[in-house]
Amino acid sequence: MSENTIPLRNQIPQEDKWDLTTLYKSDAEWEIALAKIQPLAEEIATFKGKLADSPETLLAAIKKLEQLEKLSELVGSYAFLLTAGDASDSSFQEKQGRYIMIATAAETCFDFLIPEIQSIDESILSKWIEKSDYDDYRVWLKKLLRLKPYILSEKEERLLTLQSEASRTAKKTFSMLTNVDMEFGSVETQQGEIPLSQSTYSILLENPDRKVRCTAYTQFYNVFEKHKNTIASLYEGSVNQDIFEARSRGYTSARSMALFPDKVPESVYDNLIAQVHEQLPVLHRYYSLRKKALKLNELRHYDVYVPLTNEVKTYYTYADAVEILRQALNPLGTEYTDILCKGLLGGWVDRYENKGKRSGAFSSGAYTGYPYILLNYKPEVLRDVFTMAHEGGHSMHSFYSAKSNPFMQYNYTIFEAEVASTFNEQLLFDYLLKNTSDSAMRAYLLSNRASDILATLHRQTMFAEFEMQTHQMVESGIPLSVDSLRKTYRKLLETYFGPEMIFEPESDLEGLRIPHFYNAFYVYKYATGISAALALAEKVTKGGKEERGDYFKFLKSGGSRYPIESLRIAGVDMESPEPVKAALDKFKDLVEELEKNIT
Repeated sequence: MSENTIPLRNQIPQEDKWDLTTLYKSDAEWEIALAKIQPLAEEIATFKGKLADSPETLLAAIKKLEQLEKLSELVGSYAFLLTAGDASDSSFQEKQGRYIMIATAAETCFDFLIPEIQSIDESILSKWIEKSDYDDYRVWLKKLLRLKPYILSEKEERLLTLQSEASRTAKKTFSMLTNVDMEFGSVETQQGEIPLSQSTYSILLENPDRKVRCTAYTQFYNVFEKHKNTIASLYEGSVNQDIFEARSRGYTSARSMALFPDKVPESVYDNLIAQVHEQLPVLHRYYSLRKKALKLNELRHYDVYVPLTNEVKTYYTYADAVEILRQALNPLGTEYTDILCKGLLGGWVDRYENKGKRSGAFSSGAYTGYPYILLNYKPEVLRDVFTMAHEGGHSMHSFYSAKSNPFMQYNYTIFEAEVASTFNEQLLFDYLLKNTSDSAMRAYLLSNRASDILATLHRQTMFAEFEMQTHQMVESGIPLSVDSLRKTYRKLLETYFGPEMIFEPESDLEGLRIPHFYNAFYVYKYATGISAALALAEKVTKGGKEERGDYFKFLKSGGSRYPIESLRIAGVDMESPEPVKAALDKFKDLVEELEKNIT
C-alpha cells in the first residue's frame, strides 16, 4: 500500500484503534442496552405528580433518572465513537440515528421532572436533601434550585421545549448554506489546483505564495458577499432567539442567561475584554514583527496566518510522542504520567487516519469506560504531538472527574474544559524549548506558541466582544442589518489588528462566517480557559507538592463546584484581572523572544 494512500478502516491494525469493549463487548450487547432506554423513561413517567409526596419518592425518581442517563450516555457514546471512526459505514450511521430517535422520544416521558422538583417547597426540599441518602445527588439538586427563579410553569416549559427544534433553524440553515450550498471554486497552487472550501480555506491562507493567499481570500469572501443579506438575516434571527428566551425566562439580558448556569459573574467577561484592550499595543507589535519577518511592504488580512518560520523537520513515531509527553508532563508526577501513557498506548486512542474517519481530534467518553481520544496522528507533523498533549489533558481531566465523583455531579463545565488541555500544551512547549539547541526549532516553537495564544486569547476575545455588542444593539432596540454588522465588525478588526494592517473591502464579512456565533456567549471560555491554564502551569512548574496538589483538586472537582470555585481551589481567581493579565504578559514575553530569534 502506498504511503500516500489513505487506508480503509479494516486495514488499520486493531492495536491502533480504540478498544470500545469498556462500553459494550459487542453490537448485540449494545442492542440490548438500547432497548432498555424507553422502558426506563416510562418508569420515570409514573412518578409524575408524586415527587413532593415524600423524600423517599423523590429519591426513587432521581435514582431512576440516574440509571437512565448512565445508560443513555453509554449507548450514545458507543454509537458516536463508531461513527467517528468510520462515517462511511452505514450500519454505524444507522446506530447513531436510532439512538438519537429513541433518546429524544424518551426525554418527552420525563420533561415534567425538573419543573416538578423545582416546584417543591424550598424549605421542605432543603431538609430532605441534607439526609445522607441524598449525598450523591445533593450538588445536582442545589444547582437545580438555583435555576428555579428562571424556570416557568410546566405548560410554558413544554411550549419552549416544543419550540426548541424551530429555534435551531438559523444555526442549521447557516451550516447548510456555508458548508453545502456555497460553491467557492478552486485555487491554482504550485502543488496543482486545490478546491476551495471551508476546510481548505485556512490551509490556503498558510500558503507561502502570497498570490495564492490573496486569491483564496478574495474568492472566498466574494461568495459571502453574494449571500450577505441572507446570512445577516440568519444571524439576526439567532440573536433574536437568544433575547426571546432570556426575556421569556426573566433574565436581564441574553448574556446574563448564558453565564448564569455556571455562576460566572458578567464582570469576568467584561474584565477579559478590558485586560485584552489594555495590552493591545503588544498585539500590534506582534503584527509589526510579522510584517518585518515576512519582508512585506504592507501587511494584509490574508497575511496573518502564514507561518513565520518554515516547518522544522521532525519525525516522532507514535510511541516516541508518548515518551516525550511522559517527560514533558513530569511536573504532574508519575501517577498522572503512568495513567496517561498507559492509556495512550492502550485502548484509549484511535491513532491514525482512515477513509471515513472524522478529521481533527477530540476527547470523548462516558462515566464508565475509557476517556477515549480520536487522533489523526502523523509522525512528521510536530503539531500532532501538541494535539496528543491537548486531548490527553482533556481525557485525564475526565478520568479524575469520573473517579472522584458520583455520576450526577461528575461532568465539568465548558468554562473549565480547556484548562487541563492547554495546561499540558504549555508544559510540552516548555519542555521542547528547554531541550533544544537548534535555532530553527526554537524559532518554530516560539512562533507557533505565540500564534496559538493569539488565536485563543486575543481572537476569541474579539469574537466575544462582537457577540456582546450585537446582542446589546438588539436589546436596546437597534435592529441588525448587513451594514450595521459589517460596521461593528470592521471597527473591532481595526482595534485589534492595529495600524500596520491594511484591510480589504470584504474583510468585515468575516463576522458573517463564524459558526460559533450561533452558540452565543461561548467563545469567551476559550480565552478564560487559556488564561487559567497558563497561570496554573506557572504555579505547578515553579511550585512544589502543595501547588501540584491544588491542581489535582481542580482535576478531581468535576461538577461538584461551580467553575470559578474549582479554579480558585487550584490557585487561580478568575474574578481577578490577574490571570488574564499574566497570560497577556506571557504573550508579550513570546513576542520579545521572537524579535530576538526571527528578525
